[in-house]
Amino acid sequence: MGFFDKLKSAFTKTATSLAHEIQRIVTRSPKLTAQSVEELEAALLAADLGLPMTQQILAAVRVAFETQGKSGLDFVDIAIDEVERSLGGMDPALIARPDGVTVVSMVGVNGTGKTTTCAKLAKRMAERGEPAILAACDTFRAAAIEQLQLWGSRLEIPVIAGAYQADPAAVAHDAVVAAQARNARWLFIDTAGRLHTKHNLMQELQKVHRVVDRKLPGAPHEVLLVLDGSTGMNAMVQAREFHKLVKLTGLVITKLDGTSKGGAVVAIQRELGIPVKFIGVGEQAADLQAFNAREFAEALFSAKG
Repeated sequence: MGFFDKLKSAFTKTATSLAHEIQRIVTRSPKLTAQSVEELEAALLAADLGLPMTQQILAAVRVAFETQGKSGLDFVDIAIDEVERSLGGMDPALIARPDGVTVVSMVGVNGTGKTTTCAKLAKRMAERGEPAILAACDTFRAAAIEQLQLWGSRLEIPVIAGAYQADPAAVAHDAVVAAQARNARWLFIDTAGRLHTKHNLMQELQKVHRVVDRKLPGAPHEVLLVLDGSTGMNAMVQAREFHKLVKLTGLVITKLDGTSKGGAVVAIQRELGIPVKFIGVGEQAADLQAFNAREFAEALFSAKG
């Protein structure tokens, strides 16, 4: 099964329900009534698309109806185009320094898949001929260091680690030194999972970023928030709070293979104004792919066929 097919499969529940509901609403009457608009709004909100995206889609529907009438009007196509327009307005590529090490900090709450995402991204860069190093800065979670080292061994990516209970900022500092000494192009920092409500842990994350900035001015060059795609709109609160405390540059959405809540990705990107950079639909390294706005939008409404 190809990546796009996996994505469509992940969204089957949402897409089938949403497409069928849209079809039911728009075929009931030859006119675009206040009731039908209200029902379309409810259907789009139920798919976790968020109010701003929903209003954007409905505005486009009204314009299309006014210019061409309902005959031949495809509401699903309009929705796909508007979602693509919203998601596709930003460059999803990682921002690489022209020379030296590019530092990428992976942040998020517990259990989102930061460790595996770090390893997969490092492997992705190494396969492009751009040497990468992993930093095991989660010094608190049991077996976190071993998990990253196992991934590193499996994917042949060097891992810089310290002891458990060590200062994560010190490990990050040593990782920058090692990356520079080895002429690596990328350093991926695996930070500890932390609830956005834990002030002391968020301060610790800020310290990690300050330390790497002192060692390499401008670092981290990317701060990617890893979100569990199955949590739907609950991920919005996480994204808001992390963005307040550390300047996020992009989103990575994982575990979409077990969710029907993909619409929340659209809502989060729309509100924060930062790009979705990668999405994951499985455990294998190849199951993490660069974000493609068109494919994502089509998968959300994939019951269309």
